[in-house]
Amino acid sequence: MKVLVIGGGAREHALCRSLSLDPDVTALYCAPGNAGIAEVAELHPVDALDGAAVARLAGELGAGLVVVGPEAPLVAGVADAVRAAGIPCFGPSKEAAQLEGSKAFAKDVMAAANVPTARSYVCTTPEEIDTALDAFGAPYVVKDDGLAAGKGVVVTDDLHEAREHALACDRVVIEEFLDGPEVSLFAITDGVTVLPLQPAQDFKRALDGDEGPNTGGMGAYSPLPWADPKLVDEVMATVLQPPVDELRRRGTPFSGLLYAGLAITSRGVRVIEFNARFGDPETQVVLARLKTPLASVLLHSANGTLDVEPPLTWRDDAAVTVVIASHNYPGTPRTGDPIEGLDEVAAQDEPQAYVLHAGTRRDGDTVVSAGGRVLSVTATGKDLAQARERAYAAVSRIRLDGSQHRTDIAAKAASGA
Repeated sequence: MKVLVIGGGAREHALCRSLSLDPDVTALYCAPGNAGIAEVAELHPVDALDGAAVARLAGELGAGLVVVGPEAPLVAGVADAVRAAGIPCFGPSKEAAQLEGSKAFAKDVMAAANVPTARSYVCTTPEEIDTALDAFGAPYVVKDDGLAAGKGVVVTDDLHEAREHALACDRVVIEEFLDGPEVSLFAITDGVTVLPLQPAQDFKRALDGDEGPNTGGMGAYSPLPWADPKLVDEVMATVLQPPVDELRRRGTPFSGLLYAGLAITSRGVRVIEFNARFGDPETQVVLARLKTPLASVLLHSANGTLDVEPPLTWRDDAAVTVVIASHNYPGTPRTGDPIEGLDEVAAQDEPQAYVLHAGTRRDGDTVVSAGGRVLSVTATGKDLAQARERAYAAVSRIRLDGSQHRTDIAAKAASGA
């Protein structure tokens, strides 16, 4: 099978790495890719938001499967264009991708499917915003209705900050604060059958101790030693299968990757958000633990034949990923800085630890930073403590001027706290 992956971040590098290890994959392409992905896939330029261009490239390459990584192309309808060209595509249609593209749409689907989630108001005027903020009180949870690359959510005790964020959005969802730890659980679906992956936990705040602004994610780990063993079964029954059934009932079936961001509250599991694609950086740790070859699972999802796929198999290893971000992230990041130490990690740490590229590009013979989140340093081990130790040992070899990373990824879980 020839596979074309669309995107150029660490999530796509993780997908390409797994696909490159799959014996069924005879050729692997990525568009536009990055400096790290170039080591495992053949890169091609493309406008990832242009469905016709993506479909044309897939046809030229003879791809038997296209995997759309990021949310923006999915919401733009790229998967529809690829399917219209007769090529199997992993990823939901434009209509179904509104589950991520519009928080208000997601809330409507959750209500119809009886999915447990936070109470919320959809607001479009200053008066509605003030009413909603007053109704819930602090801490305030304010979400831009549309896509915002993981930075459209503000959680704050400061009423002025909450109101300013809300007023800056065309349409905003204001909801009650959910207490308890957060969990990410992915499922692969073909619109009928739902196949859950292993849960992970990510770290959204920029600084140690969950301080600082929200980011796209500064690290993740899996498995979750503190989670209820029945968590996956419960979430399958109450959170993942119901919206898939509801969207099929509406005539807009969801196939691809359904991502549930969950809060394990004192009143039970509640959905914080749905996403329509693999999460970043959770994908890095989940795929590090997946033993089942990836290509056939994605192809069955694309072809509507996921019911013939046997249950997924998993390694006993734990996995930890630490994000190295550029100077000033999540503000306007500084780019173009040379990255050193990648060869040292390859020589001394692989295969137990390896570097997945997020925002990088080649400048001659040098790999330089090209985004806010630059690298995801990922490691496996017999338990979280060993995986964490290996990840941070590899991080210590990387040199990027002005870079930042959290030092406490998976620390509590590894220590049993």
